[in-house]
Amino acid sequence: MSSLLRSLRRRMARLPSLSMTRVPDAPALPVRDLWPGDPARGADLLKGVLALGGSAIALRAGGFADSGATPVLRAAAHGFTWLRDLRALGTDGARMRARGLVADWITAGQLDAIAERPDVAGARIAAWLGHYDFFAASADDGFRQKLMGRLVSDARSLAAALPTEELDERALTALKGLIAAAVALPDHAAFLARALRVLPQELARQVLTDGCHVERSPAQLLAALQDLTEIRALLQAAQVAPPPVLGGAIERMAPALRGLRHADGGLALFNGTKEENAALIELVLAQAVRGGRAHSSLTEGGFQRLQAGRSVLIVDCGAPAPPKIDRYAHAGTLSFELSIGRDRMIVNCGAAPAAGAEWHEATRSTAAHSTLVIADTNSSELRPEGLGRRPELVEAQRQEAAGAHWLEASHDGYQKPFGAIHRRRLYVAESGEDIRGEDVVEAATPQPYVVRFHLHPTVDASLQQDGEAVLLRLPAGSGWRLRADGARLTLEESIYLGGPEPRRSEQVVLTGYQDGPQTVKWAITKVG
Repeated sequence: MSSLLRSLRRRMARLPSLSMTRVPDAPALPVRDLWPGDPARGADLLKGVLALGGSAIALRAGGFADSGATPVLRAAAHGFTWLRDLRALGTDGARMRARGLVADWITAGQLDAIAERPDVAGARIAAWLGHYDFFAASADDGFRQKLMGRLVSDARSLAAALPTEELDERALTALKGLIAAAVALPDHAAFLARALRVLPQELARQVLTDGCHVERSPAQLLAALQDLTEIRALLQAAQVAPPPVLGGAIERMAPALRGLRHADGGLALFNGTKEENAALIELVLAQAVRGGRAHSSLTEGGFQRLQAGRSVLIVDCGAPAPPKIDRYAHAGTLSFELSIGRDRMIVNCGAAPAAGAEWHEATRSTAAHSTLVIADTNSSELRPEGLGRRPELVEAQRQEAAGAHWLEASHDGYQKPFGAIHRRRLYVAESGEDIRGEDVVEAATPQPYVVRFHLHPTVDASLQQDGEAVLLRLPAGSGWRLRADGARLTLEESIYLGGPEPRRSEQVVLTGYQDGPQTVKWAITKVG
């Protein structure tokens, strides 16, 4: 469907029609929000501040949200999922604040264009219906009439926009909103029919055979699993049999998501991902599928999980997501994260999707990942809406024997600028207490390169006097030694953006000798 045709259909959907059914006084069936809110964020909302991923936006009457804020923050403001945070606060003040903000939004007039985007409209419909009993059921008739009128109008426009121009996870959020409207407004049977026509094709396109999401982002895999779990619950509430492909997709996605978690319950930091709330992730998995084990080899998604003893090493060894679904893609090919028990040791720097362009670009750079960098150049070209030049051939081979793991991977992201290939070999012993690696630059002429190991902020690092190794002390008390051969070893500053707020951290940097072999060998071993 062309953009022009889609736009015309949406405009027509908002026009009053004599054939329209009467706007109901209230939802015919209750819609339940499945996920818990955060009372602390609810308290911020009482002050007019929406906090998201270390950034914030003001919610005010009239303009409602600052048009100068980043698109991610504006979409969050107009999507109203933050109503669950006010609900978690649970006070009468929180209830009245929620009602007041919804009323302000409805009467604001000309809104930010982002508010009309299908995924934002879908999130808003689901949020308003999911929290209707909290902020609207006890309101006066005038408020409820305006609310239900806007719900019907948004749902009609959303139905006209399907399938969406957005080819990524946002399409699933749009479908969730339309299905929520169909459940709550059963007189509009066309909403459900349209959503169920589009859903199977979206599942086929977005959910890979190994359960990974097509965007190759653990955060977007979590978001997609949340949306699909909600869709299944909505259909069951309406006593509509879910399409068989929906259950199959959810069953594949749950073990894939488990495979991209560390033992602390949070997510590995690849492609726009922060740790996220471990309790929420566990709840999503519990709602999705009972039990299940983590997948260790996600070949189509391009991730490998090497687990031995108490050590978990998660490696990004897949090609970046293709154009139009690479909005969160980082230049982090062949980066890895390492955790020991519940302690993260080696990490990527994380993500700042709601921050300004400068921070957003910095976190996506190759230097913000625990991998090799040639000549301070990104392995993929970063663009505001995705990637330009990128690795085209990323290969990985894995072997296991007697509890030990070997992984050999390579990428050609540096082929065009430098005529170079990066090869990374990894070994994890059966005990998990001996981890070794080798990074090789294959090029006709020697290239300047560094290998970075970003450390989690809780890791205490000290450079040994001889400069040959770094001693790493984890919060649980265990000591580890990182040493290298074929490179100069230094300890430098870094920053960690994987948690709720930015934190200072350190990184071990191995600087290769340009006039020597283009190979560096390193080892991380437990001390004592």
